[in-house]
Amino acid sequence: MQSALDHFRMNLGYSRNLGVIYKVLKAGTTTALDLSDILRAEFVLSVSALDYYVHELVEIGMQEIYAKRRPPTSKFLSFSVSLGNFWQDNSVLLTHDWLIDEVRTKHSFRSFQRPDNIAEAVRLIIDVDLWNDVSKIVGMPVQDVKGRLEIIVDRRNKIAHEADVDPANPGSRWPINAAEVDDVVHFIEKIGEALYQVLK
Repeated sequence: MQSALDHFRMNLGYSRNLGVIYKVLKAGTTTALDLSDILRAEFVLSVSALDYYVHELVEIGMQEIYAKRRPPTSKFLSFSVSLGNFWQDNSVLLTHDWLIDEVRTKHSFRSFQRPDNIAEAVRLIIDVDLWNDVSKIVGMPVQDVKGRLEIIVDRRNKIAHEADVDPANPGSRWPINAAEVDDVVHFIEKIGEALYQVLK
């Protein structure tokens, strides 16, 4: 689990670097130059860091269960695998490689950004009331934590899939500022750190 947390922190660092670049360029250029897409990229990368982190946590947790270092959950026990792995030489079952392939294949098209999707993924490795536990760690009511994450993911999707265009004002985009994005990255960091505390 520690390696997943390390990667999460590193990936958030990459997104924060964009915020630094934005601030340096803004201080040294005219306001005629629109630098807001740097902030949009930082926003999207921070949500991607969380998504990738959950993928890694689940993959590591499932390997730990398979190695009998973590108790299995009912969701883990019902995780379907392809017969192709069992058709091979049984020696492959002694390693985790086949399991990693199965998890990556099954989850390759899934995004773990929204609260319900994250909780569903986590049930593969631990039976907890995830958002109740996370909310206690971050010091916010559970509905506020989940609601805030939903809003962040909705905005991420507007940026990533709709060019952040405001449909009510054709030719213009939703406003964005550095303070807003800093707050989003900080919130995602708190969620990621709390996930680690719950899952380790």
